[in-house]
Amino acid sequence: MKFLIIIPAHNEEKNILFTLKSLDQQKFQNFFCAVVNDGSTDKTQQIVEEFIGENNKFKILNLDLSQHEPGAKVVRTFNKGLESVDLKDFDIICKFDGDIIFPVDYLLKVKEVYETNLNSGMVSGLVRIKKSIHEKALAFDFKDEKHQWKFEDISSKNHVRGPIKSYRKECFLDMNGLRPVLGWDNIDVMLAKKNGWDIVTIKDLWVKHLRPTAYQYQQQKAEKLGQYLFNIGLSLPLTIISSGKSALKNKSISEFFSTMKSFLKQKGERNLSREEIQFIRKLRWKQMFTKK
Repeated sequence: MKFLIIIPAHNEEKNILFTLKSLDQQKFQNFFCAVVNDGSTDKTQQIVEEFIGENNKFKILNLDLSQHEPGAKVVRTFNKGLESVDLKDFDIICKFDGDIIFPVDYLLKVKEVYETNLNSGMVSGLVRIKKSIHEKALAFDFKDEKHQWKFEDISSKNHVRGPIKSYRKECFLDMNGLRPVLGWDNIDVMLAKKNGWDIVTIKDLWVKHLRPTAYQYQQQKAEKLGQYLFNIGLSLPLTIISSGKSALKNKSISEFFSTMKSFLKQKGERNLSREEIQFIRKLRWKQMFTKK
């Protein structure tokens, strides 16, 4: 079993070396990693190139800076990495962020799930963020005796998070790849389920996320939520309920109206087929009144 790891990266000079070193130290070594440098203006390119040297497990692909477009940008950068390799040589496709530190047994444990559960389509560990400071001396220490790392509680522990995605190649092809829209990292899960694949998170396996997720910025949250609900194909009734639940959770009436305004102003075709939209709507109705 061979892993393809693609890391879209933009201005990651403070973090990318931690990510690459933690991958290079993995117990499971049958992988190839492509860093796709999306027009970084800092020292990202220099750091990656110096790290790679003559290490044939890694390569860098340097691109011109792409237009900033939440969701779409990272997927399009990832797709450039896909285009630079021959997928027939790989069994597992990973999209990792450039600000993650992996424990040495991360790929090994993920591989074991794919080997023992032949219906597993997506697999990951959990994501933790630092409570206060990031001690570089403890960067690769996962005992966490000082309890400096906490679960990044922005989604369920059953959700394969965007920074550490992995896909069985057959599942990835069944999904027709990743959709370049805001919400791609939820759409992929729903499409994997549509095609009958299992989603697996390894609860005792975790990574260090060195930067908070952008979706936590509150000023944009309602607007992005409206765009996301449109992108995943929700109907107006589903959107009203979803927006209401989110606003109730955050105790903000204004959030509800901002989300609905954003949803209603969305134009154009969704990046999903009619069949995919129907499945997602049925799935959301089923999940709507269940506790996550």
